[in-house]
Amino acid sequence: MIELNGVTRTYRHGTKDIHALSNITLSIQTGEFLSVMGPSGSGKSTLLNLIGGLDQPSLGEIFIDGIPLHGISDDELTLIRRRHVGFIFQFFNLLPILTAAENVGLPLLLEGIPFMKIKPKAEALLQKVGLRERTEHRPEQLSGGEMQRVAIARALIANPAVLLADEPTGNLDSRTSEDIFKLLADLHHEGQTIVMVTHDQKAAAHGTRTITLKDGSIAEDTATQCKF
Repeated sequence: MIELNGVTRTYRHGTKDIHALSNITLSIQTGEFLSVMGPSGSGKSTLLNLIGGLDQPSLGEIFIDGIPLHGISDDELTLIRRRHVGFIFQFFNLLPILTAAENVGLPLLLEGIPFMKIKPKAEALLQKVGLRERTEHRPEQLSGGEMQRVAIARALIANPAVLLADEPTGNLDSRTSEDIFKLLADLHHEGQTIVMVTHDQKAAAHGTRTITLKDGSIAEDTATQCKF
């Protein structure tokens, strides 16, 4: 479902080339829950950005459902991100002036769909993540865990091929983190493909497969037993 073939990402720093990723070849199957681990600077976020179309490789090919993410225009990448990828960030990235339902519906609002057509689905997703009574609340009225649940609902609004989670519990306490991991595991059991970057071995254990990056290359690729 997701294919990376010989992917290298190089950044220019002064007179030096910095290889954030080097010749990565990776297949992620539909329905996998992949955890990406590695020390700071190993290339985790770069890998996630490339899979999500936030960046393009210096060399190599990337496909999502057969759609190329390499060698295309920024406008084409934007449409692919909006229609095929759901993002979950550490700091939620909710718009403070919007209600929970409006935040959830934002990706479809950007497609020009009227909110009244989006609202029933946004409310259904908020109910799915346990926030049925929070649809009209704004981010400042929500806890950290509730804001992350809104962000997860937003990531699901366009029925994405893959959910990309970048340290999704890095700003939450341990108990709330477990609740978020349980929610992600439930989504995985429903068939959702998930790629999650984490530095925490316990967090990685919630997935079905873990790759470990080191110096921009895959050092380990192992199957794990999902905790839930």
